[in-house]
Amino acid sequence: MQPKPIPPSPGQESVWDYPRPPRIEDTTKQIKIIFNGEVIADTRRAKRVLETSHPPNYFIPVDDIKMEYLTPSSHSTYCEWKGRASYYTLRVGDREAKNVAWYYTKIFPAYEELIGYVGFYPRPMDACYVDDEKVQPQPGDFYAGWITRDIVGPFKGEPGTWGW
Repeated sequence: MQPKPIPPSPGQESVWDYPRPPRIEDTTKQIKIIFNGEVIADTRRAKRVLETSHPPNYFIPVDDIKMEYLTPSSHSTYCEWKGRASYYTLRVGDREAKNVAWYYTKIFPAYEELIGYVGFYPRPMDACYVDDEKVQPQPGDFYAGWITRDIVGPFKGEPGTWGW
């Protein structure tokens, strides 16, 4: 099945106009993550990763994350574009989310600007914000895109999209 991209309205972006391999952009939008009632990250120095068919992933500098809530886990994955990623488990009070944040440990040269940055899956969080808009998590459990009203799909991760 071939996707039928939704035409973007003025001020919107289509994920089908994003490149492959992915592109990294700096953003000055406020990125905020809340877990178990605690603001664990808040920045205006994030990077967003844009890849065909995916809503953006936001990566936050470690200086703008309450790292005391993150514990390294043994989980790792491999991205054909960016390299080897390691993961953190997030624990705030009595609540825990395993392998919910990742960072690149062995990164390819084209993506070295992500060194010192951490990406977060939005689904397990109480809320993730881009400026003052609460994001919707990318469909499915595999991907970590942040959907806002200025992004249109369809998005990889929705039912029937694994073949895209």
